[in-house]
Amino acid sequence: MILIVDDDIAVRTSLTLLLKGAGNEVVTANNAVQAFETIQAQKPELVILDLNFSIDTSGKEGMSLLQQIRVHYPVLPIILITGWASIDLAIQGMKLGANDFIHKPWNNDYVLQSVVTLLQLNGKKATSKSRKELDQKYQFKQIIGEDAGLLNILEIIGRVASTNASILITGESGTGKELIAEAIHENSGRAAKPFVKVNLGGISTSLFESEMFGHAKGAFTDARFDRMGRFEMAHKGTIFLDEIGDLEASSQVKLLRVLQDRTYEVLGSSRTKIVDARVICATNKNLNEMVNLGTFREDLLYRINLIAIHLPALRERSGDIPLLVNFFIDNLKEIYNRPQLTVAAPAMRWLRQLPLPGNIRQLKNLVERTVLISNKNELGIDDFQAQMHLSPLKADKVKLPGVGTMTLDQMEEEMVKQAMKFHKNRITKAAASLGITRNALYRRLEKYQIPFNETED
Repeated sequence: MILIVDDDIAVRTSLTLLLKGAGNEVVTANNAVQAFETIQAQKPELVILDLNFSIDTSGKEGMSLLQQIRVHYPVLPIILITGWASIDLAIQGMKLGANDFIHKPWNNDYVLQSVVTLLQLNGKKATSKSRKELDQKYQFKQIIGEDAGLLNILEIIGRVASTNASILITGESGTGKELIAEAIHENSGRAAKPFVKVNLGGISTSLFESEMFGHAKGAFTDARFDRMGRFEMAHKGTIFLDEIGDLEASSQVKLLRVLQDRTYEVLGSSRTKIVDARVICATNKNLNEMVNLGTFREDLLYRINLIAIHLPALRERSGDIPLLVNFFIDNLKEIYNRPQLTVAAPAMRWLRQLPLPGNIRQLKNLVERTVLISNKNELGIDDFQAQMHLSPLKADKVKLPGVGTMTLDQMEEEMVKQAMKFHKNRITKAAASLGITRNALYRRLEKYQIPFNETED
């Protein structure tokens, strides 16, 4: 049962018809006293609350009711209704414990999505599972580890994957945020649709609209053809907004509008398009601190983190280091045709005590570089120590093109081509050498329209 609290009969009627049409039982209230009595008597599963449901438009009465509900019913899901003019009220409400907010005029699909998500999340209770049990239920094969904290994270993402909840993944660089995002996508009902990754830190303000929403031919001087935006590429699938903490202020406003309204306009066109994409964001920055400093919008923060997942640093789960090392070694055995490769026990103990500020990415780089340089089948402490303080550039293993000679997309395309050529179109090996999953490699082959005839792995 869902309780709608609003003094406007038109609002109550519209939401009632919408929610009943989706199979929900609905009750309504037009004032705070009636609303709280209804909650006590009928125990609704969710409340939709208009903060301004009285003549006074300050929102005080609605805020007071919200606080009262939270004191007596701390886990009851609450969705706030507000207008853009009073968006600050919604932010105050989120601070007081509301779960989500919608603004007038609302998007029916978004309201239903938010309701379904909150009901599902509130109805499913976490139960501790082993790694084996999680692997039997979900697709987590690319995520290595058995640490209790990691298992708790896997359990959470397994439960939320089936919803459309917006998710914010935080953690230090190299902790595997993209892998977690891909796992959410691959365990969702959108798995067969695109997973589109966008590095927001690499998009300038001037290109943001064109990159995210696309542009029509002639929209600006160099727009010689129509271009599809990232949101349209992710239609029916998932869009992963990486490094969202690097997004500039003006672009934050544009992104918030899309996430709020679920609509956008292609640059140079007046036609409105609807967004149907799961949104997952990630950052290695502290967004709460950025909000306090005024560099990140508070309303955007609340919009993107209905579910927040923090990935621990590798040093906080050092027991997983041997599992990760063995996983890397198993891949490298095939990639470099060295089936006898092993890591000596003392070397494994030495690796476990490393601080590894670059986390999993640094560990993977260290292991692969050591395998490349050493001609031994059993790698010891000395082999790893010799490579510990060498970056690929210092070891003269990587030569980057001059600044301005290639774009990041061109570099990625070239690396994919080289990997496919080197591994003779063996997808598994090529993906492993690039540090991505098979599905991620398929997406890049399609993105860059690279022709290939897949061979047996």
